[in-house]
Formats: sequence, structure tokens, C-alpha cells
Amino acid sequence: MNEIYLPTLHTFAMDNIFTGSKGNLRFRIVPQVVKLNQKEVNFEESTILAQFWHGPLCYEKSTMEGEKTFPMTEEGRLQIQQWLQENV
Repeated sequence: MNEIYLPTLHTFAMDNIFTGSKGNLRFRIVPQVVKLNQKEVNFEESTILAQFWHGPLCYEKSTMEGEKTFPMTEEGRLQIQQWLQENV
């Protein structure tokens, strides 16, 4: 079974949105970054919002079927991957 690819935690800490798909599953992952100062991320307060839907349409034209917020940690990133995998 192929796992859903997610970028590293550093990608999310840099405030990058990630979208992807597997089969008919589409997903969008949005970091909610809280900064300690201009350069440092407060990982304890930062979170990652994951959303998914099924179908051929883009995010803006789709109805979200699931939405969940995860901690911005490596464990949280793996939880997102597992949660999405369960909804393929």
C-alpha cells in the first residue's frame, strides 16, 4: 500500500500550504503558525489544519467531507497522514 506523501514539518513551519491527492481523495493542509519572534516558530502553539474531499473538483468548488486540526509536531504530521489514509 502506497502511503500518502506529506512534506517535512519544516515545510509547514515555513507557513506553506500543501495540497495533494490519492485516487479520488483530495486534501489541503494549512499551517497555523505562531511565531516566538521574526524567525522562530512556537511549535507548542502552532497547529496544522487538514481538510479532505473526494472528486475531480478543486478545493474552491468542493464541499469538505472532513476537517481536523493537529499539533505542529512530527507526531501530528504522521497523524495527518494516517487520518487521510483512512479516508482514501
